[in-house]
Amino acid sequence: MAGKIVTNRSTGSFDFELVEGDPDQLRTVVASPNQISPWIDPATIKLRQRIGRGPFGDVWLATQHQATEDYAEYHEVVVKMMPPIKEDNIKVVLDKFNDLFSKCQGLKGVCWLHGISIISGKVSIVMKFYEGSVGDKMGRLKGGKLSLHNILRYGIELAQGIMELHSKDFLVLNLKPSNFLLTENDGAVLGDLGIPYVLLGIPLPNSDMARRLGTPNYMAPEQWKPEVRGPISFESDSWGFGCSIVEMFTGIQPWCGKSVDEIYNIVVKKQEKPQIPSGLPPAVENVILGCFEFDFRSRPVMADILHAFKSSQDAVLRDGVWTGVTSRTLVDKSSGSGYTEWFLSKDHLQVGDTVRSRKPPNLCKLENMGIPEGIVVGLDCDPDPTGFVLVRVHGIHDPIRVHVSTLERVTFGLAPGDWVRLKEEDKKHSPVGILHSIRRDGNVAVGFIGGETLWKGNSSELQMAESYCVGQFLRLKPNVFSPRFEWPRKHGGEWATGRIHQILPNGCLLVKFPGILTFGNENDNFLADPAEVEAVSFNSCAGVIKKYQHLEDFHWAVRPLLIALGLFTAMKVGLFVGKKMGRSKVKKRNHAVIPCDVQHADGQNSGNAAWLHPKMANMFRETTSR
Repeated sequence: MAGKIVTNRSTGSFDFELVEGDPDQLRTVVASPNQISPWIDPATIKLRQRIGRGPFGDVWLATQHQATEDYAEYHEVVVKMMPPIKEDNIKVVLDKFNDLFSKCQGLKGVCWLHGISIISGKVSIVMKFYEGSVGDKMGRLKGGKLSLHNILRYGIELAQGIMELHSKDFLVLNLKPSNFLLTENDGAVLGDLGIPYVLLGIPLPNSDMARRLGTPNYMAPEQWKPEVRGPISFESDSWGFGCSIVEMFTGIQPWCGKSVDEIYNIVVKKQEKPQIPSGLPPAVENVILGCFEFDFRSRPVMADILHAFKSSQDAVLRDGVWTGVTSRTLVDKSSGSGYTEWFLSKDHLQVGDTVRSRKPPNLCKLENMGIPEGIVVGLDCDPDPTGFVLVRVHGIHDPIRVHVSTLERVTFGLAPGDWVRLKEEDKKHSPVGILHSIRRDGNVAVGFIGGETLWKGNSSELQMAESYCVGQFLRLKPNVFSPRFEWPRKHGGEWATGRIHQILPNGCLLVKFPGILTFGNENDNFLADPAEVEAVSFNSCAGVIKKYQHLEDFHWAVRPLLIALGLFTAMKVGLFVGKKMGRSKVKKRNHAVIPCDVQHADGQNSGNAAWLHPKMANMFRETTSR
């Protein structure tokens, strides 16, 4: 074979063309390397200059050298050097990357991965070099804003790339404009593929990195300590995608100028959302608003986002009205169901499914269920998952036409949102959690405290658990001496009773203690493991004293108010009794004067005849007259 090597940059640095044959009759053969392992010899990598630094390591521009007996060449590459990882965990990271590398081969919407190496003692990912990013393009524009046409085009390409990764069970977790790389044709692909996901569960030396996964300005609430506030899921990427799109529209980074701790307080504690600009195409505005739901189960998935962007691609704003917009019929938000359209559209009903009435959120039990249990026997012609179905209910002759939003599918006695307990407890996480999904074959996904991702198994491994809802009062069980989370005590040393303020997707309970007075920055929010607590009510409080103590749990002002009320009542009673006694004495005196016709004189009135016996008074009168 005679000829030369020509780099084919359009398909990646490791794709090349072999030019064979007579120089006058050249024939091009396209060949791709058959890499069994993603490992790259570090000796072939030559670092040139650092071009970036992020929370997950430094980015270097480098060259990879390849040499054989016939030729020698080099490729321009980018090397992402991860933070230091303990030697015991390096193999785990390499195994995870190997899985990522093998599954990402051939994906169009993601950057080209060459492989992985260890350079200067750090795990390093080698990727194709791209000339720029969406973030770079924004930096060159006045105001940093992109046009609607480019935002929709990039959004479609990126949503498709994210969907590709999600189909392989990988999360990105670090979506931002600087990680949206631009190809030679001005197309957008995902860069920095799944690096936070590869490092998930790996102990990191930096404590700040250990508590978060991603870049703070674009992180979903569950990405901050996912084992406590998680788990992370595909919808975690929806939040980062929404932040990126808002930045493309406004030219301003979400939470710009805020520190990491400030962003944590804003997003996690205060549960604030990034501000989206007004005047967007309706479908885009609707889906971006959905991306910022605090509970990830209420956010749209990438398929919903892709649909919204495609439906708005031909949108034109004329005289304040959008034209050329097509979108599916959305669930009427005024229906009062309490669920977002994205939550309701995640499970499509089929003929033969067992269903029951869907209980409103934060309600433990549903009384007077319209459909306690029924079988779907017909669907509307419209494939929209927010339409109507026909349900046959036992005891009713004709099927009932019911809106899908009012029903939930029951499989093996379980439905998404049910509280469940593992039959065989795992010490790594709480045994009680919330069911997120159940497939028709019985496979389930459950959120547990202590699990950074959804636990996956079979419904046979679960049993129903006691359910909790917002507003319930809780206390620690008597056998819990060292709870998973901090729990306040009363003045006497007894565990305090709190009230559920919010329930996180993994069943973690956010509890407030209205019976305890707090000052200043004192913490008034506490977390609780549902496996360690029990519900408290007046019915469960034995005796008057316990019932009164439970009354004090409603608000810290109950005791001083009752004390003040008691003092006021005592004063009123005292005054009333005093008046009654005074009136009684006066009556007794008057009663004594009338029959005896005698009055006792005091020192001042001893000379007054009116107070003397009549005979004595006459004697004084006679003496005076003389």
